[in-house]
Amino acid sequence: MSNRFRLSILIFFVFSGFSFLVFDIYNLQIQKGEYYFERAKSQRLLIDNLEASRSNIYFIDKYNKQIPVAINKPHPVIFVVPKEINDLEEAVQSLLPILNIKEKELRSDLQEKDNNYKLLVKKASLDQVNKVNDLELKGVYIDEQKSRFYPFNNLAAQLLGYVGPNDGGGFVGKYGLELFYDDKLTGNPGEDLILTVDRNIQAEGEEILANLVKKFNAAKGSFIVQDPKTGKILAMGDYPTFDPNNYSKANLSNFLNQNVQGVYEPGSIFKVFTMAAGLDSGAITPETSYYDAGELKVKDRIIRNWDLKSYGNTTMTEVIEHSLNIGAAFAEKKTGNKTFYNYLLKFGFSKLTQIDLPGEVAGNLRNLSEDMNNSVNFATASFGQGISVTTLQLIGAISSLANGGHLMRPIILAKDEPEEVEQVITKDTAQKVVAMMENALYKAEVGRIENYRLAGKTGTAQLAGKGGYTKDVINTYVGFGPVSDPKFTILFRLEKPVGAPLAGQTVVPAFRELAQFILNYYNIPPDDLAKE
Repeated sequence: MSNRFRLSILIFFVFSGFSFLVFDIYNLQIQKGEYYFERAKSQRLLIDNLEASRSNIYFIDKYNKQIPVAINKPHPVIFVVPKEINDLEEAVQSLLPILNIKEKELRSDLQEKDNNYKLLVKKASLDQVNKVNDLELKGVYIDEQKSRFYPFNNLAAQLLGYVGPNDGGGFVGKYGLELFYDDKLTGNPGEDLILTVDRNIQAEGEEILANLVKKFNAAKGSFIVQDPKTGKILAMGDYPTFDPNNYSKANLSNFLNQNVQGVYEPGSIFKVFTMAAGLDSGAITPETSYYDAGELKVKDRIIRNWDLKSYGNTTMTEVIEHSLNIGAAFAEKKTGNKTFYNYLLKFGFSKLTQIDLPGEVAGNLRNLSEDMNNSVNFATASFGQGISVTTLQLIGAISSLANGGHLMRPIILAKDEPEEVEQVITKDTAQKVVAMMENALYKAEVGRIENYRLAGKTGTAQLAGKGGYTKDVINTYVGFGPVSDPKFTILFRLEKPVGAPLAGQTVVPAFRELAQFILNYYNIPPDDLAKE
């Protein structure tokens, strides 16, 4: 073979290779350039606007160890380039059983020929990825993008909220802390949120609540745990709940945090505030007595005790022990309407708590403020009827009793310093009310824990309906301990338990179970060894 022939062959291959390279570059940059550009732009937009730069949210434990509860995690995505789909029907029928997308929606996505990047599945499962890969359909691709991930699924879902798309094609926080702190989480630089919530208390409380709602076939329930001295929220939850990783499958009503976004009539728990107002104002003492005839006429209204019984000569301490409506009305009358109302204001029942959560509502004392001379409204308010509160307001007010009369602002961020709202009552008054609550819990027995001094109060309120009250009830129990040095306040609320059982059968055992867990968890020493 001549040298000239070898040179000709070499030139041919070099030219062919160069031509192929040129063609490939042309194909990549010119013919498919628009697709790759749009794909890159779409991915960049998703990443920039979504969770890639979003900061994390952490719970803590008793050692202040940080536990991530909202983070960013790479997820496989399935997308399509509609103009590359050759056989629409084949693509629809092949993808339909894999992607869990409605046929009409899928067909519409695949027909968008002017769209070079159409996201089909944002968080694809491994099974979906494998099946789509096996199809080898032209125009259907697998990629990876970062998105918001909640490692504990539905844990504290209403408290955390979730991240979802906005109208502008980006992503924003929805509900909960994701919404309230959206700017901080997405700022430059973003700021991690370290919460006061203890992951272990949160998990235990949610399990107890879920079992409670299921056991009594109730409509819903909620709970809160608070440090009464600092105002720190140690746990907060609702049931039914949802998984923020799959929020699109949830019922919209489950997104609301009932502890801050719902009001209700608290019932007999309110009697402790009636006593606090009377004691602090000097109108009554724990030993002040009245004759309980079983009913009390206030204008055209007859007030009866919840059990329809009469108790004869009865002290204020016994009013709390037996949870007597007539006794509460007596104490309120002795205190005076205006004084009683002003104490309710000091306890914070007509204003927002200013917790760092979105959509907070305040309780309603309008029945009292509109007519200070309406003796019926004031009498019923003394035992928690005709007025409304939130559970967050309620636990804060009870915590103030445990805290020597100091009302604290509820805080959710670990970095926030405790903030006193007001000295509602004197330390002496607080101790007297706490003694009443401790006595009531001890004698009722169901809430007792051996060797520990605990204080609490039940509330069973009928739900209002058209023209009056229905047979449905809301049960609430709120208590704290140990009385000698309170470390926690716990509130459980249960709505519409089937059969309308009393609070002592439902929420009190739930309180006891969670209180026992916290005592063990914190290794809190007994403070009542004398009663062994």
